Amino acid sequence: MRATSVGSLAFVALCIAAPILDAQTVAITGGRVFTVTGAPVDNGTVLIRDGKIVQVGANVAVPADARRIDAAGKWVTPGFINSDTQLGVVEVDAEQPTRDASARGKDAIAAAFTVWEGLNPASVLLAPARSEGVTTVLVVPSGGLISGQAAVVDLVNGSLSDMMVRAPAGMIAEIGDKGSAGVGARAELLVKLKELLEDTRAYAARKADFERSATRTFVAGRLDLEAMLPVVQGRLPLIVAADRASDIEAALKLASDYGIRLIIASGAEAWLVADKLAAAHVPVLTGAMNNIPQSFSTLGSYQENAAILRRAGVDVILIGDSGISSGETFNVRNLKQEAGNAIAYGMSWEDALRAVTLGPARVLGIGDRYGSLDAGKVANVVVWSGDPFEFGTRAEHVLVRGTEITTPSRQDLLEQRYRTLPPDYRKP
Repeated sequence: MRATSVGSLAFVALCIAAPILDAQTVAITGGRVFTVTGAPVDNGTVLIRDGKIVQVGANVAVPADARRIDAAGKWVTPGFINSDTQLGVVEVDAEQPTRDASARGKDAIAAAFTVWEGLNPASVLLAPARSEGVTTVLVVPSGGLISGQAAVVDLVNGSLSDMMVRAPAGMIAEIGDKGSAGVGARAELLVKLKELLEDTRAYAARKADFERSATRTFVAGRLDLEAMLPVVQGRLPLIVAADRASDIEAALKLASDYGIRLIIASGAEAWLVADKLAAAHVPVLTGAMNNIPQSFSTLGSYQENAAILRRAGVDVILIGDSGISSGETFNVRNLKQEAGNAIAYGMSWEDALRAVTLGPARVLGIGDRYGSLDAGKVANVVVWSGDPFEFGTRAEHVLVRGTEITTPSRQDLLEQRYRTLPPDYRKP
């Protein structure tokens, strides 16, 4: 191994292992600031102290000891939130030892599975996502009828406890894949899901009897039933992966019948039932990069999906092609392209920005701390070279919790290594 590559790898390891730097006072000055909750501020300043936003405006007094970031001619936004990823729990899709996103569970039910406990904080895929302006992600499990619980993490350098924002943030379920759920037909899948919900209710009412083995046999074990309690009590959203319009309607009815807080993920055909989703106040996590059907459940794929949903009044959350439906973790970074495509196919620029910032923050229960550039919120901030949804725009400064993180990605190191070839490269 060449000495230069050893040094580079050592540098990366040091950056990954190092604790989060002490917060400092930072002033991002002179940029066009998009707070999300208000009108853009031209020649604005974002003042940050101790990892929190202190003040945003055009006439902010900058303390003498503040570190200044010159954003003149740049655009400043909140850090993006990708709400459907397997970042840190899937490294190489084809290599099983690097996959920790799916639990075997019992009879396709793994509600007690806490996917984040297998997250690798040293994953080489964190830096590329962050370098494209993604500062926060939802890490989701996959597989089975009930896949398990999801968590929100910040892409900071450090341990899992350093990264954690909220856990659990949602329970992941499957309603369109009968094979994954271990049943023979869609209707049987729904029966099995209803049975789990009924058993959870019964368990909640008869815990003492359950402990004495004085109840009937339940479809799931104690830990899975305990994990399902917040779902049936309406405290934890059920994030259901569903593409076919009829599957989405079935999920809506299930949520109504059992008083569940429902979120639809993927939703390729959601535009066909946009009015029903809006009436039920059910958010949809969806992308805008692909209109080619990937299965019989997505024959109604439509690239205007996000725009149609938003016009109907649905709370649309844009996601990268990286989570429950694909497992392509390396594409977490593509969130800004998803938003750009959504705009190209009819979504307003303002709605697209909200759909990758404040929208997901509120849906995931962290909207009081994340998603906008307002005083008191966590200082996840990105300074862009221009419009973040234009293909050629770069994230020039990425701050997570008020600290700029410049850890190079694997791509950066490869570019650096091969930019200047050694004299003996391909020597005749």
